[in-house]
Amino acid sequence: MTAVTPAPVPVIDRDLPARGRRRPRPVRGSRPGWIVYASLAAVLLASIFPFYWSLLIGSGDASTVRDPNMSWIPGGNFFANAAAVMGDPAVNFWPALLNSIISSALIAASVVFFSTLAGWAFAKLKFRGGPWLLLFVVGTMAVPMQLGVVPLYILFSELGWTGQLGAIIIPALTSAFGVFWMTQYLRQAVPDELIEAARVDGATSFRTFLTVGVPAARPAAAMLGLFTFVSAWNNFFWPFIVLDRQNPTLPVALSLLQSNYFVDYSKVLAGVLLSTIPLLVLFVFAGKQLVSGIMQGAVKG
Repeated sequence: MTAVTPAPVPVIDRDLPARGRRRPRPVRGSRPGWIVYASLAAVLLASIFPFYWSLLIGSGDASTVRDPNMSWIPGGNFFANAAAVMGDPAVNFWPALLNSIISSALIAASVVFFSTLAGWAFAKLKFRGGPWLLLFVVGTMAVPMQLGVVPLYILFSELGWTGQLGAIIIPALTSAFGVFWMTQYLRQAVPDELIEAARVDGATSFRTFLTVGVPAARPAAAMLGLFTFVSAWNNFFWPFIVLDRQNPTLPVALSLLQSNYFVDYSKVLAGVLLSTIPLLVLFVFAGKQLVSGIMQGAVKG
């Protein structure tokens, strides 16, 4: 038999450009243009300016806000104004700060727990009247809080809870928006086949919720918890009505700086900056985990 000699393979010089071969063209829109960067810079400056203005006034004295030749460089009185706010006996800064931390943390934890539980029920459990009940929950968001202030105050007055911290925590333990948020997220994030597999393995409904629903809901729950904490921290209307000056939250306590005949806006804005420091610390420590959780949920989805 005659051996068949394979044909020699031509050697291609990779250093020389191949004739007739088209180079891949860059996809348009793969990199943002200058319009995007300019828009982001404008939004960033608009977001930072209120903080810079507060620092500018809060680091001056009582005449800074009315000075037509005011310097745009912060002064050196911020720590003195901050110390005056924290040491003012009419403000009760430290008890108010503790009340804000406790109430905001409890409200955020409660809203995340109940919203995740209710969202799981609406999204993955089939029961009679579920869509109509969810529609009713969403419809309650159209009712402004101001309509329920009078009966709510009468209720807590009869219970003897006016002036106590529980009066602002109990009405905010649940959130219609949180239920809707978690329902929409869990409906798309958790496949029904995963739930059926857990049931085949003998898991109960609550066990399935803990092992399947809770891990899948972490990104949305982190967002909901952060937004709820910030909303409860900045809430002024209801705490101002139901709490007294001896047991206020931080926004209510700082409003007492403007109750005098002469308002020193340097101390007022110094107090405003002090009230935003805990939120900035929260965003610094939770921001990276929050973004990583969102990206992880997006990849899994």
